[in-house]
Amino acid sequence: MLMNESAQERLDLAISGMTCAACSARLEKVLNRLPGVEATVNLASEHAILRFAPGLLTLEAACAAVGKAGFSARPAANREEERAKKREEWRASLVRFWIAAAFTLPLAVQMLAMFGLWPGASRGHDEFLPRWLQCLLAMPVQFWIGARFYRGAWNSLRGGGANMDVLVALGTTMAYVYSLAVTLLGRHDLHVYFEASAMLITLVLLGKLLEARAKARTGAALDALVRLQPKRARLERDGEVVEVDIDALQPGAIFVLRPGDAVPVDGVVIEGESALDEAMLTGESMPVDKHPGDPLYAATVNGHALLRCRATGVGASTLLAGIIHLVEQAQSSKAPVQRLADRIAAVFVPAVAAVALATFAFWWWQGDFQAALIDAVAVLVIACPCALGLATPTAIMVAVGQGARAGLLIKNAEALERAGQLTALAVDKTGTLTAGEPAVTKIVPAPPWSSAELLRLAAALERTSSHPLARAIVRAAEAEPEISEKAGEKLDVTEARAAAGQGIEGRVAGRALRLGSLDFLAAHGIDVSGGESDAGTLAGLGNACVALAVEGVYAGLIAISDRLRDDSAAAVARLRAAGVKVVMLTGDHPHTAAAIARATGIDDWRAGILPAGKAEAVKALKQAPGARCVGMAGDGINDAPALAAADVSFAIGAGADAAVQAADITLVRGSLAGVADAVALSRATLAKIRQNLFFAFIYNVLGIPLAASGHLDPVLAGAAMALSSVSVVSNSLLLKRWRPKRAPQR
Repeated sequence: MLMNESAQERLDLAISGMTCAACSARLEKVLNRLPGVEATVNLASEHAILRFAPGLLTLEAACAAVGKAGFSARPAANREEERAKKREEWRASLVRFWIAAAFTLPLAVQMLAMFGLWPGASRGHDEFLPRWLQCLLAMPVQFWIGARFYRGAWNSLRGGGANMDVLVALGTTMAYVYSLAVTLLGRHDLHVYFEASAMLITLVLLGKLLEARAKARTGAALDALVRLQPKRARLERDGEVVEVDIDALQPGAIFVLRPGDAVPVDGVVIEGESALDEAMLTGESMPVDKHPGDPLYAATVNGHALLRCRATGVGASTLLAGIIHLVEQAQSSKAPVQRLADRIAAVFVPAVAAVALATFAFWWWQGDFQAALIDAVAVLVIACPCALGLATPTAIMVAVGQGARAGLLIKNAEALERAGQLTALAVDKTGTLTAGEPAVTKIVPAPPWSSAELLRLAAALERTSSHPLARAIVRAAEAEPEISEKAGEKLDVTEARAAAGQGIEGRVAGRALRLGSLDFLAAHGIDVSGGESDAGTLAGLGNACVALAVEGVYAGLIAISDRLRDDSAAAVARLRAAGVKVVMLTGDHPHTAAAIARATGIDDWRAGILPAGKAEAVKALKQAPGARCVGMAGDGINDAPALAAADVSFAIGAGADAAVQAADITLVRGSLAGVADAVALSRATLAKIRQNLFFAFIYNVLGIPLAASGHLDPVLAGAAMALSSVSVVSNSLLLKRWRPKRAPQR
């Protein structure tokens, strides 16, 4: 799948033939040698992501490079097609395993008889099955079912490297060929190991099946998102409502939502009122009220009433499609912590081959050829680096999916890792700590005016303005019963004109009005001494004050403030408890900034800062002593310079496209609590990755010496190797238990 991303093109390839960490590391190295190409190969998802300048690389050239490395590639299909291909491959692998098991079972009985574990058998009994029958039973397992290991080994060696297939093919072939030679030479004084070669291949196949099944569960969260997309929509056409495929909807189309319907595409309500379940988007269980003009998002669920809506985003333009693409992109990316595993994988297989050769030479030199052969085979098998390659990507895939379900859209694995290393976080005030929507908090009329009449006159004049404070006054008037009862008595507004940054003036019902700051009124010769004391008190509480004068006489004050989010103080407390210093950066007045800082428990704040100044403040925080990782949380648009300057950036917003593109992590819930959740998820993921790397290394660190010293049977080595991969993937799946913490609201 080829797509444009800013100034680069992105090519997503589905890769076949990778079996271990050495495979992915070698393929990544080959692809990164292509001129101007930056490639990331993910063993868990079996995908390669290539980024390059437009026109620099073709699909054919990329697939050819993958082929030369010993693998096969095809353009990544959509997720449904990928899942169908995986199901076909799973069924084919399952059939091969059962065939191998059927041939291996009699050989397993033979092994049990040799050790006296079969009823009626005595320990040391030479043959439970004739050797010629053992040879015939092992042959199809070795050369038919096991042909995949020979192909993989050949492709790997032809590509200039060595992988797990080389170890399995080499080890089982040594055991089978030796046993065949002993059988043909009639050396009944020597043991044969047909059961070892067949059981090794069968156990490896079983391990791969279990691994594939567990890996499929790592993408369950993304699959759940894909399944949320409705397939049908109720389209309004020529006055009738008809049910159509979702592909038939175009931007501007009118569609109808009945109670309980899933929203088919992004849109806007044009008629009706209802409450929608947006839990899939925000992680919040409470329904969200929707009125005419409010936005709707695909896959959210309508509540109790009929809605008539207009489509605004369809297909790949919906928020859900953007989330799915972002999650896929993040799951295919690579975290910095994986570099250690990559460096080890690059030299691991050659090193293991050298250890196996040294083991063989040592025991043969000791005069025990059979021990030399079996111990060398055990070394080759126990050392397969499957788990090493799965340790990091499986944890990343689960974590990114869980984050998406909780309303955390993580752009890449590096951002996920850095979030857990945060030592300082700079936060914007408006829209981050506050709701981003100013509201009238207090009205202080001067005699003889009443609060309702003061608000009614101010709202009539402010209806001609689009300023946020003007909208707050108009909303307050519309919500006031005494004013709404007089809505029919329309006040004529004439000669309205705004003074930029100061206020507005005009005539309302024939009377001259001026509305704005006290300084604006005083500049026109109006005595505002009666409101200065009240204005000072209200400003100290974080309010912006708007004064009204009627016919040149001061009439009163209207206090407006941006309401603090209910969970901002709790979110700041959680971040501080996690060892993150929170610094507020705002362009607002110092009085307002101080009030918000007090309410949220923030000790360090800077007011009156322009966007460029916020970026400089973030850079200063990065240079402070002990600052290991500095983050920035803002709205993703006017805070872009500061977001870019931070080590990891968080966009606070309800899924706006600009916010999704601007930040490393987008908090769809629009709450600072999401940053605390991201920090918690990151730390849980890093802990799980460290556990996985420990599991992956401990098998090899303990297993290789045991095998080399003759204390590990090849069959047990094969079982341990298979279990190592399954244990790593299963441990990653424990991250599915992670849930965002819901702090008590204020």
